[in-house]
Formats: sequence, structure tokens, C-alpha cells
Amino acid sequence: MAETVTMPKLGFDMAEGTLIRWVIKEGEPVTKGDVLAEIETDKATVEVQSSAEGIVYRHLVPVGEVVPVGNPIAVVAAPGEQVDESQLTGKKPEQAPQPEPEQQEAASAEQKQPAAAPVVVDAEMLRISPIARRMIMENNLNLEGVIGSGPGGRIVKKDIEKLLQRRREPVPAPAEFYKPPVPAFTPGVIPADEVIEIDRLRAAIGRRMVESRNEIPHFYVTHEYDVASLLDIRKQVNAVLPEEEKVSVNDFVIKATAMALRQYPSLNAVLKEDKIIRKGHVNIGVAVAVEGGLLTVVVKDADQKPLRLISKEVKEMVARVRSGKVRPEDIEGSTFSISNLGMFDVEHFIAIINPPEAAILAVGSAREMPVVKDGIVQVGTRMRATLSADHRITDGAEAAQFLQALARWIANPAGMLM
Repeated sequence: MAETVTMPKLGFDMAEGTLIRWVIKEGEPVTKGDVLAEIETDKATVEVQSSAEGIVYRHLVPVGEVVPVGNPIAVVAAPGEQVDESQLTGKKPEQAPQPEPEQQEAASAEQKQPAAAPVVVDAEMLRISPIARRMIMENNLNLEGVIGSGPGGRIVKKDIEKLLQRRREPVPAPAEFYKPPVPAFTPGVIPADEVIEIDRLRAAIGRRMVESRNEIPHFYVTHEYDVASLLDIRKQVNAVLPEEEKVSVNDFVIKATAMALRQYPSLNAVLKEDKIIRKGHVNIGVAVAVEGGLLTVVVKDADQKPLRLISKEVKEMVARVRSGKVRPEDIEGSTFSISNLGMFDVEHFIAIINPPEAAILAVGSAREMPVVKDGIVQVGTRMRATLSADHRITDGAEAAQFLQALARWIANPAGMLM
């Protein structure tokens, strides 16, 4: 009776094999145990022995084909025997042998393991021998340009060995890129160092600032102010004033600061020996940039004066300072100072206290920025100011409360026009 020879399972993890050579041709006699064919697995090339005796009636798969384990590869029949054609289909028998329990458990565990990423697409797998495929995966090879030397263009072990050999060969150095010549540098005329004598004003400023930083324990508190209403009121006021009488943002800041100092007199004070003297007058010093340094002009009793008078006095004193005709009363008697760099588009800075005062306010520029109001983002106008204060006279909580009071005056500028 004719017998079917199947692809043997030659290892626990073997799933398929590639038939690479028929040893016994169709019609030739074969005895049990004779080498019928050679197959290639993932690990080696193996000889397949015939399990039957007779003649090789039919080869069921061509050389180079990948055959799953258990599928028929040949039919061996007795001489002259008529073979049922259903045995020649090359299909796997319906009743495949069941694996042993141990094999089932191992196979189940194997299925739970994550599958390795495929190196090539399924269609390409048919053109690669198992050993070659394993070598590709182990070496992470790209098969672009590789032409198989096996049957039907199949990629076999020696093709992969050649590919590996090419990878080991030294790569020729790339051609040197064009390097443009470095342009010659011809220095221009460089001026000589300039020596400037420190004048009396700069020397005096230096001495006072060194004294202030060395002797006064500074601390700093910053607040952001909504100046939209102030700018709107200023625009309305200036619309009806002549050019020489128009008020500035700094004029509003001077007035608002003076009003807030009335509420927090510890910031309108000086330290004398072991006593803090709270000043009765609120005299606001305004820093003015001049050639070679700065001077501070003083608005006396700024809390008592109307806004337009403050503006007029500041303009007149600044003009006298810059023309060299400053009067002693213009620069004496300040109890609190303001330094405003907003006109130079400076957003934020800190200033050094002018001794013997308790504090100084550094004012930045007014800027449009996105702000959140009632949960809606809109354009607002904000200005930052930082208070530098003497920790021997006041503390952070009082400084913060002073800045809040200043914020209320700035947010409601109409009160400064009365």
C-alpha cells in the first residue's frame, strides 16, 4: 500500500522546512531508512529518510518550496501499485498527530511570547531559506540589492555570508567637501582708549550709592499696576491743555505716591541714630538724568498740591537742572524718591535707596499685554513698579500694603484731579 512521506518535525520549535534537494528521483527504488531528500531548517540542513519501502511514486513539492511540518512531500508505493490520486494533492492530512501534553504546554507558552518583528514581508519569506532568514534577523540586515543564488532566485546562506562580508569591508572615506577660504580680515581704525576724569557729581553719586548699599539692608517688593484708566484720564486732560501744560504719567505717579505715603508714614521717614523720624511733609524726589549722572529735584508737599501744579514745578526744575541754573531748594529736602525709566521702554528695574530716606520707587514703562478679566483673555495696559525699602525702618508686609494703596490711586485717577 502506498505511503506518504511528510515534512518531519526535527526540533521542538521547528514549524517548517525548505526542500533543497531530492536525493532519490521519481521512479527510483527506495528502501526504508534511505535518504530521500535534503531539507533546510532555521538551524541546519538535514537529510530526510524514507519511512517506507518501494519506489518513489511522486515528488509532491518542488525544490526550493517551504513546507509546513506534517505536510506531505512524497509518495512511496509498491512497484506497479495504482495510487489513489487524493494522496498526490500535497495537502496536509486531515488527522494530524496530536502533540504530547508537555508539547502542548510549551506551545501554549510559546504563543504567549510576543512575536518578533518580521524582517521582510510574507511574500519575500518564500524566497529566503530558513538559515538565511535567521542570519538576516540576527544581523538586522537590509536585503535591498541582494539577488538569490539558490533555485528560482532563492536567497540562501552563502548570499547572506557575502552580504556580511561586504559590511565588514572598510567604507571608503567620503570625498572632501569644498571648504571656502576664510576671508581676510582687515581691521578698521580703532580709536585709542579714552581716559575720563570723574567729575564731582559722579564722585558724589558713587559715594552715596556705596554708602547706601553697604549700610542699608535693602529689600524689594514689586507690584503690577493697571494703568488703563490713568492713561484714559490723562488723554482727556491733555486734550484741553496747551502743549506746555500737558501732564505726564510720572506726574500722576508722583501725586498717587504722595497720597499713599500719607496712609503709610513709615515709608516717609528717616533713621537718625536709634530713632525713626516720620516726616510731616511729603516731599517727593524725582530722579532726573543729566550729563555725567543724575540729580533729584524735589516736589514739596506733593500730597497737598494739585496735579497741574506738580507737573508745572517738575518741568521748571528739570529745565533749570539741565541748563545748569539749579537752585538749592530744587534739590533739597526729599523724604521719598521716585526713579522712572518708563520713557526709555524699560519694563522693570530696582533702584538704590537715597540716604537717609526709607525707600525709593522704581517705575517701568506702561505696556499692552494679554490679561484675564472675568475669565476672558483681553488686552490690558500694565506697569510694573518695585519698591526698595530699608529693613531697619519697615518690613515686607507694610511695603506690600503701601503698594496696594498706590494701586488703588492709580486705578482711580479721577480722585487725583480734585
